[in-house]
Amino acid sequence: MAESEPPEARERRRESVGRSSGETYVETLLRLAPGAECHRIKPADAGAELPAGAALSGYDGVFLTGSPLHLYKETPETRRAVAFMRAVFASGTPSFGSCAGLQVATVAAGGTVRPNQRGYEAAFARRITPTERGRGHPLLAGRPAAYDAPAVHTDEVETLPEGAVRLAGNRVTAVQAAEIRFDGGVFWGVQYHPELALDEVSGALRRQAGGLVAAGLAGSQDEVDAYADQVEALHRAPGRRDLAWRLGLDEQVTDAATRRTELRNFIEALGGPRGAAPRRP
Repeated sequence: MAESEPPEARERRRESVGRSSGETYVETLLRLAPGAECHRIKPADAGAELPAGAALSGYDGVFLTGSPLHLYKETPETRRAVAFMRAVFASGTPSFGSCAGLQVATVAAGGTVRPNQRGYEAAFARRITPTERGRGHPLLAGRPAAYDAPAVHTDEVETLPEGAVRLAGNRVTAVQAAEIRFDGGVFWGVQYHPELALDEVSGALRRQAGGLVAAGLAGSQDEVDAYADQVEALHRAPGRRDLAWRLGLDEQVTDAATRRTELRNFIEALGGPRGAAPRRP
């Protein structure tokens, strides 16, 4: 589990929802694969290393979290994150990433990232639609012709690397899911967050309230808080049809197992020999 949140963002997230992005990911993965051994590393941090005696090629899979890093900015943190992802590709170990994880993989393989051209995508990405290639791709197996998913991001993939396959998009973000093959490795990624519980969506909204107001998505902090309250209430009572109706959500988001579809599909694709790459559709 590669957590690319810088230390200060990690602590803000812990103060908000009680766990960092990497801690959330590990918790989710262990729900999907009980008994798995997960190592959490922080590749954007100076001096970050794998556990003693470990090598990337020895893992069944590598997962990359979301992060507030902007991959179009040259900083020590982004350089370290991209260098790590290039090492993952070179190791041949299959990898999966959400949000900034997709963006890190894109840049590592030669693509580009930019600020969202259609503005903030916050709380939920709506009406995500698989492409023709995406409809037959195992990453999206089980997803309908259009679906929503948790999402909070201000950046997007501008250009996918050569040979990459766009698997899904929506009106706001053209690349919502993709497969990238580079230097002997394969990566499956999504711009949204299948790993997040709804209380973490509400926490992200509260942390980023100022940006949401500035973007015109809310008129005030109070409006953001009121929306976040409803999302958090739905987290506590996912069967409440009144809240789902008010928020415009269905089981693609409210049902935890369905929300994690892409993660489960990736883990199932790893079911062959240790380190085997997911098959090409």
